[in-house]
Amino acid sequence: MDAAKVKELQLFVEQCKKNPAVLADPSIAFFRDYLESLGAKLPSTAYKTGASPHSCACEGKGPLVDEIDEDDFDAKDSPQVDHESDDEIIESDIELEGEIVEADNDPPQKMGDPSVEVTDENRDVSQEAKGRAMEAISEGRFEEAIEHLTEAILLNPTSAIMYATRASVYIKMKKPNAAIRDATAALEINPDSAKGYKTRGIAFSMLGKWAEAAKDLHVASKLDYDEEISSVLKKVEPNAHKIEEHRRKYDRLRKEREDKIVEHERQRRRAEAQAAYEKAKNQEHSSCRSSGCTPDECAGGGMPGGFPGAMPGSVPGNIDMSKILNDPELMAAFSDPEIMAALEDVMNNPANFAKHQANPKVAPVIAKMMGKFAGPK
Repeated sequence: MDAAKVKELQLFVEQCKKNPAVLADPSIAFFRDYLESLGAKLPSTAYKTGASPHSCACEGKGPLVDEIDEDDFDAKDSPQVDHESDDEIIESDIELEGEIVEADNDPPQKMGDPSVEVTDENRDVSQEAKGRAMEAISEGRFEEAIEHLTEAILLNPTSAIMYATRASVYIKMKKPNAAIRDATAALEINPDSAKGYKTRGIAFSMLGKWAEAAKDLHVASKLDYDEEISSVLKKVEPNAHKIEEHRRKYDRLRKEREDKIVEHERQRRRAEAQAAYEKAKNQEHSSCRSSGCTPDECAGGGMPGGFPGAMPGSVPGNIDMSKILNDPELMAAFSDPEIMAALEDVMNNPANFAKHQANPKVAPVIAKMMGKFAGPK
């Protein structure tokens, strides 16, 4: 960088220290963002409008910011801090239609023992109990119907239709949880029970479990279509679709948030690596000035025992930094304090590389760095 511009930059930084409000000027927002990306904590005055760096002239040269070369402060290369990445995603409510009932919390109904051997006589008596239950259902005596169907189930616990029929009575009694237990038992006996899927689907809809209801009712419709299933589906499907769209929307938002956090972390590591590189370059230039040679001469000659083409405590001037910044293994390694400490130790004194060679985590990284510092052959 030109010495005059360095002097101007130094004066500008001193002005910022005296009056942080200078950073509030929108025209240098990119510089404030760059400072934040390096972890700088700025005072609140740095975000308030009203103070402009253009009101400050240094040594009679006019507005300082206009004099700064764009190549020296390239906003495109400065990772932006994403303040929204830490915000939690709060899901909005879904407007659903349809009535639901209060869940029944009665003790579980009596269930049959599937291990019991069912005799022909038991089957006949079971059918008689079912007949009495159907008569009670037709007359609206649902509690009595439940008693008869329970008797039928205990006599013939292998009958899916008995469970499905009792489930349908529980539907009429607005006891969806009991209906779900019976319908599930029916499906365990007969996985192709249309009535089992139908009653369970209706019970799910009564509880507002629209997605589960739609799934069961669609299966029931394929097994044995009827108008009642179609009627319930017309009420259930719109809600099920809204819930699915809602789920996909927030799954996508959560994924985008996770990706943003990962990208923010990648940019943070990149900024740290870039800052370390710039620090090493400054050290190299200082070493060159103290030794009386130019930076090009220092970069071309190399030093015994150091990185190829580099002064001790520095990185070579002819390296393509993008090769390091775009290397995922090196970028990941830079986040490890142990590795960074070892790298700094070797860069300050290349002879110290020997004491890190036995470290299986550090040695490969240093070797890879030395390979990149070797430059084109």
